[in-house]
Amino acid sequence: MNDNPLAKHFRQPKLYIQFPSKGNFYPDGSLEETETGDYPIFAMTAKDELTIKTPDALLNGQATVSVIQSCVPNIKNAWHVPSIDIDAILIAIRIATYGEKMELTFNIKEIDEERTFEVDLRTVLDQLGSESYENMINTDTVQFEIAPLSYKYFTQIAMKSFEEQRLFAAVNDDSLTDEEKLEKFNESFSRITDLNIFNVTRSVIAVKFPGEDTVTHAGHIVEFFNNTDKSIYKTVIEHLDAQRNKFTVKPFKITLPQEDIDRGAPEEISIPITFDQSNFFE
Repeated sequence: MNDNPLAKHFRQPKLYIQFPSKGNFYPDGSLEETETGDYPIFAMTAKDELTIKTPDALLNGQATVSVIQSCVPNIKNAWHVPSIDIDAILIAIRIATYGEKMELTFNIKEIDEERTFEVDLRTVLDQLGSESYENMINTDTVQFEIAPLSYKYFTQIAMKSFEEQRLFAAVNDDSLTDEEKLEKFNESFSRITDLNIFNVTRSVIAVKFPGEDTVTHAGHIVEFFNNTDKSIYKTVIEHLDAQRNKFTVKPFKITLPQEDIDRGAPEEISIPITFDQSNFFE
């Protein structure tokens, strides 16, 4: 019981959304499900806004986890949120905190001038919520069951990719000999290959060959992908890419005014929208 007389003035849900995952792929205890599948979204507190702007916490994902658990109380452990839900949840939190409109500033390179465009985030949220995740891959010889990466693994992969990009930059270091550069390149390339395999093997949760038992042991699945035909690996990764693209926010197409077109600008341009927490909540 909360005996604070101000409790009745605490924040209330600003909107309700259905997750793109439809509540699937959450481990037991990480999501308190609702009867309708609609989840309440609260606006950020002042503490949340400070948290989301902490660089170190942003890099390792802790800031995002803290804010999600504050603003979506049904999520008990945001590290386990499926990656396909993250953008939709962040967009909903932004709508709850700042409203449905978000201004984007972009540069028209042909005339070297900036313009501002207003995005209706409800449209973006509806687009993400209309997709369905296809979790089965069927081929003539084998069946795979897949699941989107959790935010924990998604963050780990992003951090490892960031580290590898820094190593690639070191290859251009003029203080290194050609032999040293080649050694660093080979090391980095090997780690990136391992990272790609990790991405696939964490997404495949079961393998089934006709007439055989279903295999769910993670180590056995990793060993299988390290020793299977390239064509099978390609089939899986193409399916994973297709599912990932479904839940990626599409670029907005903007028709430019005639006065810009007359000065050399194209009639239409595409503006990618990246929901980077470091500027998304400003």
